[in-house]
Amino acid sequence: METKLAMFNGIEIRKTFLENQWWFSVIDVIAILTESTNPRDYWYRMKKRVGKDEGIELSTNCRQLKLKAPDGKTR
Repeated sequence: METKLAMFNGIEIRKTFLENQWWFSVIDVIAILTESTNPRDYWYRMKKRVGKDEGIELSTNCRQLKLKAPDGKTR
């Protein structure tokens, strides 16, 4: 698995190459699109809201891959 950074308007988005596809960090994309100070919490609340209102389970459609965080830890 190869992990790299992509840039969008000067902001880093973590990505990894797996099974011949690039996978991007949802948390990083949410941070850019919403300008949220806590994108992980935003994603958590959005999953709950959509699941409740729409009856859709977002977490089953999104694989969690371990990516290196800004503090150097892999999560």
